[in-house]
Amino acid sequence: MDPDSFFTGWQPIVRVLVIGTAAYVALVAVLRVSGKRTLSKLNAFDLVVTVAIGSTFASILTSKDLALAEGVTALALLTGLQFAVTFLSVRIRAVDRLVKAEPTLLLRDGEPLPGVMKRQRVTEDELRVAVRNSGGRELQDAAVVILESDGSLNAILKG
Repeated sequence: MDPDSFFTGWQPIVRVLVIGTAAYVALVAVLRVSGKRTLSKLNAFDLVVTVAIGSTFASILTSKDLALAEGVTALALLTGLQFAVTFLSVRIRAVDRLVKAEPTLLLRDGEPLPGVMKRQRVTEDELRVAVRNSGGRELQDAAVVILESDGSLNAILKG
């Protein structure tokens, strides 16, 4: 095994500490400017942006070939694009439909909808958990179970 695999000197460690701290401060500043929705987990689009931001941050920390200014520009670009898409999706229905999944009805009047469940890859056991989390005991206790746009299951009980 190569001894450099464990320790290559203090300079790379100092670089990670200095660049990492500066990148972290820049990331926090960019996220504060962009607003609360930037890292929300509302839908798959938001999740992709969150992962991309994490990947960019990791690249800033670990890549010697990526200057801090370039990495911060990439973070600002990602959060700016996220801001623009959410801004447009609130104002233009077509953009909203493009980036967000619509909620899906999986159960109606205590009866699962097997075709819909299969397309959405949801099991009956997952429906039962949603019903129990809402205070019900059986599927028949639920008026509806909805697969929300963020991937969560929401059961609304009868009565």
